[in-house]
Amino acid sequence: MTNATKHFLTIDNGGTNTKVIIVDQDGRQLSVSSFPTDAIERRPGFREVNPGQMWRDIGKAVKAALESAGLDGSQIDGVVPVGHGKGLYVLGKDGKPFMDGILSSDSRAADLDNEFESRVAEIYPISHQHVMVMQFPVLLRWLKDNEPEQYARIGHVLSNKDFIRHFLTGEILEERGDASGNNLVNLETGEYDSRLFDFFGIPEMLECMPKLVSATDRCGSIAAEAAANTGLAEGTPVYAGLFDIDACALATGVLSDDIFSITAGTWNINVFPSKTMAPLDGGCMNSVFPTGGTLVEASSPTSAGNLDYVLRMMTADGSKAASYDELGAMLERTDAKYTDVLFLPFLYGSNVNLGAEGAFIGLRSSSERDQLLRAVYEGVVFAHRHHVEQLLRVLGHKPKAIRISGGVCNSDPWVQMFADVLNLPVETVAVTELGGLGGAMCAAVGSGLYGSFQEAFGNMSKLAKRFEPHADQTAVYDRKFEAYEALLTALDGGWAALRDMQNSLER
Repeated sequence: MTNATKHFLTIDNGGTNTKVIIVDQDGRQLSVSSFPTDAIERRPGFREVNPGQMWRDIGKAVKAALESAGLDGSQIDGVVPVGHGKGLYVLGKDGKPFMDGILSSDSRAADLDNEFESRVAEIYPISHQHVMVMQFPVLLRWLKDNEPEQYARIGHVLSNKDFIRHFLTGEILEERGDASGNNLVNLETGEYDSRLFDFFGIPEMLECMPKLVSATDRCGSIAAEAAANTGLAEGTPVYAGLFDIDACALATGVLSDDIFSITAGTWNINVFPSKTMAPLDGGCMNSVFPTGGTLVEASSPTSAGNLDYVLRMMTADGSKAASYDELGAMLERTDAKYTDVLFLPFLYGSNVNLGAEGAFIGLRSSSERDQLLRAVYEGVVFAHRHHVEQLLRVLGHKPKAIRISGGVCNSDPWVQMFADVLNLPVETVAVTELGGLGGAMCAAVGSGLYGSFQEAFGNMSKLAKRFEPHADQTAVYDRKFEAYEALLTALDGGWAALRDMQNSLER
């Protein structure tokens, strides 16, 4: 290690916000610059982003992060893209963008997803993945069926972070972890498998898939055009980068099945690294983890993003109904008995039925605003518990603790609620932007500064707080969760009728 401090810059492109984070070799977070991910909703269920606007916004945010850290571009030793998994970003045959990117919260292909998932046993022994509405091949098939002109123009298919890396370097490459989480990779060989493309009815897309690389591989350097847009120095090394789930797991030191990782942001993500793959009937996903082995995942777009939407929905002008400081104070002065209303956090998708929608259940004329807001907080945690119980069935025993990341970490009372609902200790780490820290660890390992992610975690991450479950609160939440699950079961047969009604109104 040289005496000069190393600085690593991560571009963390999430479904709700995009952030640029600068972290040094000791894990100190030097600056953060962020902007809302500017989603376009041209039709219900469609969530897209304009690539040109995204790239311009990223350039401004990188320059702002450098200025805030008091650094110039030449002092950055490595750049790493971290991105939301799933969704779809494509380039034309000329290597240039020609259509909007599709975010991971898009649900346009729900009917196709149902069809493919009903036959998933045909491919599970290959990809060890269930089918999800926002995966590459489902969206590609939707384009083939519904927008064939666009489909015919596709030359290259990329994940979000790999698309961003293309803007940075000009290289067209796909990182293996993201690809394996998209039902495109044979998990035994770690390579694309033509049988998967045949299953989804898109065999011609196999030739559009870029070369696969590993997370810590160097994948080119900052190109002249990118240097002008961002203020980074031309020639700065750029590493393959990480699926955001992997980045948060690494940043919190979740490197074995003793500890689970939860990310509570736009997505409800619950994972643990495993030496074996989850079986078909476990309902979980398997993907390549950067340390080797498999990451077992249970996830859905049912997390903290619901709160921001509800806050805005409660006002006529779209401003927030309450500040986060006010909400924190409300959580502090109330407890599990405060509200008897249940909230289904399915505004962007569901983890029980593809047709399920968000809902408050148990409203009365006496229900107050804060009771509804607390119900939103609780509903998000219940959706996480639903997934954690899937992981527990696969693993067969409880972990020692859960490490949590995402926007929820800004609220100690909300983190305590996770501990109480899950009846497990929940720990946070000192750095607030864990996607950024995970990206910095990736660059540190890729550059040879540290020899492994375990060494990088030991040098760059520190545990901050530990929240123990409160038995009295857990007992109340157990009753609530029992009712929550019973209602989901009761509603299961009705969602199709709701969807049919909604579709009839759109015609």
